Amino acid sequence: MHPLTFRAATGADIPALIALVTAAYRGDASRAGWTTEADLLDGARIDAPGLRADLRRERSTILVAERDGRLLACAHVADEGGVGYFGMFAVDPGQQGGGIGKLVMQAAEAHAAREWGLSTMRMTVIDVRDELIAFYERRGYRRTGIKKPFPYGDERFGLPKRGDLRFEVLEKPLAGASA
Repeated sequence: MHPLTFRAATGADIPALIALVTAAYRGDASRAGWTTEADLLDGARIDAPGLRADLRRERSTILVAERDGRLLACAHVADEGGVGYFGMFAVDPGQQGGGIGKLVMQAAEAHAAREWGLSTMRMTVIDVRDELIAFYERRGYRRTGIKKPFPYGDERFGLPKRGDLRFEVLEKPLAGASA
């Protein structure tokens, strides 16, 4: 098996990124993996205008992980006011549980530290996703106690199936930051 390769996404990757993220999080296809949000949300997880905006933004990179030219995973990493942001993290449902996600996280964290000198990475996770939060905690992220409201009524974040959703902020110190 060939190793994973990492690169920055381009506009040409937008259709494949939408397909990957949707497969990992929404609808019946997402149930093949363990990251599904299908019981919590319907609708789109990402869209082309949002991806284009992230690709054009300063100090923002969408990393893609490929093997033999096949897109297997992605993550968005950005500098948000001197703190790293980690989001849009997706691994092909059929490839989950094989260590790809851990490698993508490491690549994203290294990118934020190396490229922008950031010493902290943050993410938001729907707080009822206990298994997912535990995965991040095993990778060094800690709950900050900061909760953010879920943007009910904004279809860019999906169509909630329940009324108790909110985000929790997780944070991790990054090694190797030059700041």
